[in-house]
Amino acid sequence: MNVRIAGIDADRQAKVAARLGQLLPEASVLHHQEDTRPYECDGLSAYRELPMVVALPASEGEVQAVLKVCNDLNVKVIARGAGTGLSGGALPSREGVLLSTAKMGKIIHVDPVARVARVQPGVRNLSITEAAAPYGLYFAPDPSSQIACTIGGNVAENAGGVHCLKYGLTVHNVMRVRGVTIAGEVIELGSEALDAAGYDLLALAVGSEGMLMVITEVTVRLVPKPELARCILAAYDDVEKAGNAVADVIAAGIIPAGLEMMDQPATRAVEEFVHANYPLDAKAILLCESDGTPEEVAEEIERMTEVLRKSGATEIRVSRDEAERLKFWAGRKAAFPAVGRISPDYYCMDGTIPRKRLGEMLHAIARLEKKYRLRCPNVFHAGDGNLHPLILFDANDPDELHRTEQFAAEVLELSVAYGGTVTGEHGVGIEKINQMCVQFSPEELEMFRGVKRAFDPPGLLNPDKNIPTLRRCAEYGKMHVHRGQLPHPELPRF
Repeated sequence: MNVRIAGIDADRQAKVAARLGQLLPEASVLHHQEDTRPYECDGLSAYRELPMVVALPASEGEVQAVLKVCNDLNVKVIARGAGTGLSGGALPSREGVLLSTAKMGKIIHVDPVARVARVQPGVRNLSITEAAAPYGLYFAPDPSSQIACTIGGNVAENAGGVHCLKYGLTVHNVMRVRGVTIAGEVIELGSEALDAAGYDLLALAVGSEGMLMVITEVTVRLVPKPELARCILAAYDDVEKAGNAVADVIAAGIIPAGLEMMDQPATRAVEEFVHANYPLDAKAILLCESDGTPEEVAEEIERMTEVLRKSGATEIRVSRDEAERLKFWAGRKAAFPAVGRISPDYYCMDGTIPRKRLGEMLHAIARLEKKYRLRCPNVFHAGDGNLHPLILFDANDPDELHRTEQFAAEVLELSVAYGGTVTGEHGVGIEKINQMCVQFSPEELEMFRGVKRAFDPPGLLNPDKNIPTLRRCAEYGKMHVHRGQLPHPELPRF
């Protein structure tokens, strides 16, 4: 009879660990609970699972070897970068191997002429910019976790950041990806040329959440560091005015380097933590950044200031120097840890809606706060309509966690109803898998499954994530109908 420890089949665990131990150094194969516990979740810490085995390959060859063994033994594989993801994409399986790329942290080559860098997946996002800095270049995507997150995870989740409005998400800044399929086959997608023949499989790989391959090398695009950057802080006495101001800026033909929005609960939490000198009486603030040559920045700042004034801003400040600009942004980038100081736990969400409906969504979230008796500060990548509501709760209270999940589901489904999508940069993982049933038809979901089967016929790479089964969608539809809680009449009924 097999012994099960924490739900793990001990005999199978020993067999898998032994096979992997023949391929990797002893310290690179972990299976004791005290060793695997640090890998039980990613940034979505409300959901945890101990992996059966953790593998820590240090090269592409070792990744190949691990995947071949797992394919041979029919074992699930969940790839993990730094574990900063917020959608549960790296949640392990008690029946699978968690493959960490943490040891693959080499910057292979920086080419300042071609303005590209070749790196292994375990390289930190910020390290790329640091390596490119001597050449006056940097890597544009800047997630708030850039000091810790790694490029492999950025590619898997298609991460963004506060400057994605002008410079794009990860998908717009990656030229080539090299990876290994479940069968151990090495494939390359994209190239360092301006275009690649055939279907755009590179874009398919970026944001694929570890379901198609394990990434082993990435070629990223580098951009010149701007000569100057300045930031406007605009305060509003009404969240809807602030939301409309975002649309007004874009409608004026201005594409700021960054355009962020924070509501009053968020600014108050941040101010206690960072002391960014935000106006605490404002119902919402906008941060609008311009970068380029001094002449370009001066003109754009003047144009944005005029638009913001006409949109009803009660106060406008323009950063006087680099220190003040960084202070403005320090507050925004510290929003997540700031709310962590005022609540035992928080649920950081990620949806996207049309810019013109930002104010409408904020009012809807305020209603949901009362409905579920939970607080929810909000920070937005407002320029592209990317929401980050932060639902505050206590994970030690099962009822609060349940209410938080329902709150989050309604926000995501409202995002779809308002003409948006359930994710902007965090990915789907396990967090939003039910809402995929709302956004996509059964036929569309079957096409997604077909793509996965083409890369991963046995379905072993990060299974049960991202793409819901037909049964799951049917069950979720029945639950919705039973609750009678569809949040918006524009949503499809099951």
